Amino acid sequence: VVDDVVVLKMLRVLSATRAVASVRGRFASTATFEPHREFDFHKLDNCAVPLPTGSIDVTKEEAWEIFEKMATIRRMETKASVLYKARKIRGFCHLYSGQEAVCVGMHEAFRDIDSFITAYRCHGWAYMYGYSVVQVLAELFGNSLGASKGKGGSMHMYGDTFYGGNGIVGAQVPVGTGVAFAHKFNKDGGVNFSFYGDGAANQGQVFEAYNMAKLWNLPAVFVCENNHFAMGTADMRGAASVQYYTRGDYIPGIKVDGMDVAAVKSATEFAIEYAQENGPLVMEMETYRYHGHSMSDPDTTYRTQDDIKSVRNMYDPIMTWKKRMMEADFASADELKAAEKKIAKQVDADTEEALAGAPTPLAELANNIYAENLPTRGCDLYTYYNV
Repeated sequence: VVDDVVVLKMLRVLSATRAVASVRGRFASTATFEPHREFDFHKLDNCAVPLPTGSIDVTKEEAWEIFEKMATIRRMETKASVLYKARKIRGFCHLYSGQEAVCVGMHEAFRDIDSFITAYRCHGWAYMYGYSVVQVLAELFGNSLGASKGKGGSMHMYGDTFYGGNGIVGAQVPVGTGVAFAHKFNKDGGVNFSFYGDGAANQGQVFEAYNMAKLWNLPAVFVCENNHFAMGTADMRGAASVQYYTRGDYIPGIKVDGMDVAAVKSATEFAIEYAQENGPLVMEMETYRYHGHSMSDPDTTYRTQDDIKSVRNMYDPIMTWKKRMMEADFASADELKAAEKKIAKQVDADTEEALAGAPTPLAELANNIYAENLPTRGCDLYTYYNV
């Protein structure tokens, strides 16, 4: 049964202190986008690093790039939903629709040396890392064009600074802490960002990672993507404290409007500077997912379609970004509509290309188990690969 009281409380949290964002510098080539709402801080009162304001200066070109990235991820995830229902995608599939401002806004602030690791809702992150729509969808289809050559599927895509895509709830957080240790050990100046959800925030290993990161003052940023419903339970019913940015206790924290690209980018720039100089930081990105926990979740028992519609109509990150672009005279409604049609057409073409990918050859089966493709025994005593 849907708990209307919990849903109403959640919607009030999303809307708290949120005002219409202003755009300064209208009709100029650069505009200043103000945040929708102020940040909340934990133990940052005497911070030597200037606290973020949430406002960012954006050029017309940058605004268009951010819009196109979010719109492409949204369309890609919509395609994945359709193709999962058509049984072109099997197994687990967790969609990122609604949360695009987090991965796009944060990646806008990342430097080449920074690293990141996330959980199973990783399609948007894989795209922002640099994988194409074809590579992401082909990985979901399990063929040779995929980002992991079809061997990883929805939850397992990686890159040089992108450590996955991980299927075990919360397990990526201590791994990310280890990557942060490597940054410090190698003195490369990098910062690691470990992403997890509001459900995983209750995992013991997350708190163990907090402890080690603070003991060693690692350049580690722990990011809770709070989409409010974990695997199907409202955060207020599953956690004694839903102030996730304070969960680090002795680690400072910041709460960010995760539906606002400007706020996300501004906060991430601060986080990088802070972690380099002071050690770990906890960030809470308050966001919302439009689909169920995964494609196997009917998404009917803990919220209603009207609840989802209300959030989309008021806070959708793509919708609000388009409004800002129009207010700054960076685009007209017709131009944005035409761009969305063009993106949809391109993603449709990419989908067909991904579907046409050849099956992953058997010779690829044992590759990437080791850094070098060493001989690997099969399931019996007589079968070996890479001999």
